[in-house]
Amino acid sequence: MATRKTSPVAARKLFGTDGIRGVANEPPMTPETIVKLGRAISFVAGRGKAHAPRILIGKDTRLSGYMIESSLAAGICAMGGRVILCGPVPTPAVANLTVGMRADAGIVISASHNPYPDNGIKIFGADGFKLPDEAEAEIEALMEDASSMGLRPTGPGIGRAEKLEDSRGRYVVFAKSTFPRDLSADGVRIVIDAAHGAAYRVAPMVFSELGAHTTAIGVRPNGVNINKDCGALHPDHVRDEVVKRGAQMGVALDGDADRLILVDEKGQVVDGDAVMAMCARSMLARQTLKKKTLVATVMSNLGLEIALHGAGGKLVRTQVGDRYVVEAMRRGGYNLGGEQSGHLVFLDHAQTGDGIVAALQVLALMLRSGKPLSELSAAAMTRVPQVLVNVALKARRPLEAMTKLAALSQKVERELGSEGRLLVRWSGTEPKLRIMLEGPNEERVRDLANALAEAAKRDAGV
Repeated sequence: MATRKTSPVAARKLFGTDGIRGVANEPPMTPETIVKLGRAISFVAGRGKAHAPRILIGKDTRLSGYMIESSLAAGICAMGGRVILCGPVPTPAVANLTVGMRADAGIVISASHNPYPDNGIKIFGADGFKLPDEAEAEIEALMEDASSMGLRPTGPGIGRAEKLEDSRGRYVVFAKSTFPRDLSADGVRIVIDAAHGAAYRVAPMVFSELGAHTTAIGVRPNGVNINKDCGALHPDHVRDEVVKRGAQMGVALDGDADRLILVDEKGQVVDGDAVMAMCARSMLARQTLKKKTLVATVMSNLGLEIALHGAGGKLVRTQVGDRYVVEAMRRGGYNLGGEQSGHLVFLDHAQTGDGIVAALQVLALMLRSGKPLSELSAAAMTRVPQVLVNVALKARRPLEAMTKLAALSQKVERELGSEGRLLVRWSGTEPKLRIMLEGPNEERVRDLANALAEAAKRDAGV
């Protein structure tokens, strides 16, 4: 998708750290707003092209996906665009299909790990990467003032929509291609929890077709059970199944399958930091980690940074959001990055976080090393005690204006010194202040985090 760049980037009102998100059928996730969004996307995607823009739309399993899909398609067709409906598929499938089909843009309808009443919209360019901030700002501007988009087409100029019947099959073929051909998953016992989400069909297919003995849970979506007590946010069910069935690995995906949490054969949770540590160290040993560098966010544990340095690598940190991880990877020429929450980007294979592809890379590491996941995870890094406290406040305020919080933060940073870290930030997707502390003494760190939370409440008059 070509787009004019603006400098500086205009403030965005609708787009957050991962697209537009909110309660479905309430502003901004209303049909009226989404039709405007579809028109703006179609205009930007088709600008300068000799053909009508071709735009893919995929979604997760939320009930509201039908409403939003129809609204987007209407807006795109109103500007003469051609819509290709992929149905329920993972977010990374849309990115991959956009490139493979040489489409001009790809759209995912999903609120990821959020509960089912929410929904969201993410946009990929023709290159399969999420749009940069300036492109999203331009789309917002067009939604507010459509005069620069010209007259709407009529007659044969109106667009059309069609369904891509084999979207799931195409993604399954792609995902399997990222697993080394010299390895076999025959007989490996794997439990998969698809969170009743977008990967409910494709995830079991990928691992089964590679020869694994697969047990699938969270594969009965009904429109309202996505992420409900299952998947990456609630790995207890997959943990129980792993232990009960004597499986070697559990794979817990979120609603759109762009992130995962693993469970080892002992039932222990393996988060994104541990996966990055395992894979980065392996790639360093095989000399395939570009520039010996891993990209992660400010939320990743200090132990990950220490582990990388000990293995001869380095860690580059970004602000929270997998899109910012990918942008840093592309700028620096790096090929591995991710988030503690389970967004893992193997840029040699995919343009965005992909839970299934990430799980396959870990499976390959297990098979090559002949070691169980628990051993690989334990040896990869030593975690520094980390405490995260979320504070729900009535309204966002600039952090520098929260004087009690700022003063206490300075004292905490002096106490921690080089042995710990403090991070205070507003959530990009929820009305919450997030306080993260790391240090050698977990009890002390927890006390400090709670004290900071109370200071924030006093600043807000709570």
